[in-house]
Formats: sequence, C-alpha cells, structure tokens
Amino acid sequence: MAQLIWRKSSHSGSGDQCVEIAALPEGGCAIRDSKNPGLSSLSVSPARLTDLMRGLSE
Repeated sequence: MAQLIWRKSSHSGSGDQCVEIAALPEGGCAIRDSKNPGLSSLSVSPARLTDLMRGLSE
C-alpha cells in the first residue's frame, strides 16, 4: 500500500470529513481517511466502488 498514489477530491477544501482514494494494481481501489492516513484502508472492487458512488449521488 505504500506505493499507491492517493488522491483527495478538490471539492474537499478545508473540511474535516475527507477521504482519499487510490487505484489498486489488481483493480478496484483503496479508500482511507485523509486525517488518519496511517490507519488501515478499505479495499473495494470496481463494482462496489460504482455502487458506493451511485449511493452518494442520490
């Protein structure tokens, strides 16, 4: 996980409820808390990421 390129949305601004996302070499992505990047991350498949994004936009 150390070699992943983490990205945070430009919409995050200075808010304190931000997450970062990184593409995984085997597909899918990892998601972590931007305030606590040293904690474990959540790995999700492409299908689950799509479901998550749909749910957030509703």
